[in-house]
Amino acid sequence: LPKPVAPTEDETREALRDSVMTILETVRTCLERTPPELAADIVDTGIVITGGGGLLRGLDRLLGQEIQLPVTVARDPMSCVALGVGRVLDELDLLKKVAMPA
Repeated sequence: LPKPVAPTEDETREALRDSVMTILETVRTCLERTPPELAADIVDTGIVITGGGGLLRGLDRLLGQEIQLPVTVARDPMSCVALGVGRVLDELDLLKKVAMPA
């Protein structure tokens, strides 16, 4: 019969290892392709983790160590994504200026 099982921190870490490595490589690739004027802003202000990634304890420290930039987690990572989308939808002209073509 099914029964509840609580994985250990080590088991959870191991299960997420490949996904976290993919996140790290993707961030590196994005930073390498970032235009210099935007890269300067990122170096000055750092990176903010939002969404579900913000719930992964220690991801900010690992990412910061790997890319040598300041990394913080948003105060409410799950809500800030939805709130940000709502703000952009309130200003559709701004969205048209910053949106990338499909």
